[in-house]
Amino acid sequence: MKTIKTSQLEIAYLDNGPDTGWPCILNHGFPYDTHCYSECITPLVRAGARVIVPSLRGYGATRFLSPHTLRSGEQAVLANDLLELMDALSIDSAVVAGYDWGGRAACIVAALWPQRVKALVSGNSYNIQNIARAMEPASAGEEASYWYQYYFHSERGRAGLQKNRREIARLLWQMWSPTWQFDDATFDRSAAAFDNPDFVDVVIHSYRHRYALVEGDPSVQAIEEQLAQQPEISIPSITIDGDTDGVDTGTAHHAGKFTGPHEHRVFHGAGHNLPQERPAQWVQAILDARAMQT
Repeated sequence: MKTIKTSQLEIAYLDNGPDTGWPCILNHGFPYDTHCYSECITPLVRAGARVIVPSLRGYGATRFLSPHTLRSGEQAVLANDLLELMDALSIDSAVVAGYDWGGRAACIVAALWPQRVKALVSGNSYNIQNIARAMEPASAGEEASYWYQYYFHSERGRAGLQKNRREIARLLWQMWSPTWQFDDATFDRSAAAFDNPDFVDVVIHSYRHRYALVEGDPSVQAIEEQLAQQPEISIPSITIDGDTDGVDTGTAHHAGKFTGPHEHRVFHGAGHNLPQERPAQWVQAILDARAMQT
C-alpha cells in the first residue's frame, strides 16, 4: 500500500503493474474496501494495465490532513478526491471503474471531465444523485431496502454505526448479495477498513447529504451545482447490474444518460458487490469498455 497527498487527504492506494501501463483506477463502495478487487488486479496487469485501487475517504489507511476539514461523504467530494488522486499521480486520463460510492465518483468525473476518462465501467449505471428529487418516494419495496439510509439520518443510527459497524456491514453484505457465500475471513479482511477514525462521520454525512439534510463541503459546491443538472456521460461506457442485487432492482432504464458508446450488462446470480462476486466478468467489462474507445 502506498500513500499520496491531495488537498484534503493522504490517500492510501494499491499500485500494481508497470508505470508505463495504461492507467486503470478501481473504486470501491460502501461498506466494502480495496479487497473487493483482489481477484481483478492480476488479470488486468497481464492485459497491460497499471491498476490503482484507492481507499476512499473514511476507509482503510486513508487519512484527512487536517482535523478541521469537514468529514464529508457527499458525491462531489468523492469525485474531487478521484480527480485529485489522478492529478497527484500525474495521470492525464484513465479507464475508471467502480460501483456504489466508487461508481458515483467515476460517473461524475466521466460526466464533468470527460477528457480525463478513456472509458467507464459502472455498477448500477448512472450513479449521480439527483438531490433535488431526493424526497420523492420510491416503491414500498425500494424504500424498505433503504432502511440503513434512514437509520443513519438519526442520532440513534450514528450511535448504532459507531457501536455496531461490523454487524451492520455484514448484514448489508448478506442482504445486498444474497447468493454470495463469503466466509468470515473474507469479511474480516474488508471490515478492518471500517476501523478508520473518520468512517462513521463520513458515512453519516454521505447518507444525510444525499437527502439535503446537512450542508456540504463549500470547496466542492461548484461541482454540486453542476451535478444538479444531471449531466450526461459521453465517453465509452459499460454499465452493469447483478440480477440478485438486494438494494437496486435494475438500472437498464438509465441508458438515456449515456450519449456515447454504451452497453448494459447483467451478471446473472450476482448481487451488489459485482467485482468481488464476478471478478472475471468485471475484468472483461473493463477490457471491453477500453476497446470501445478505439
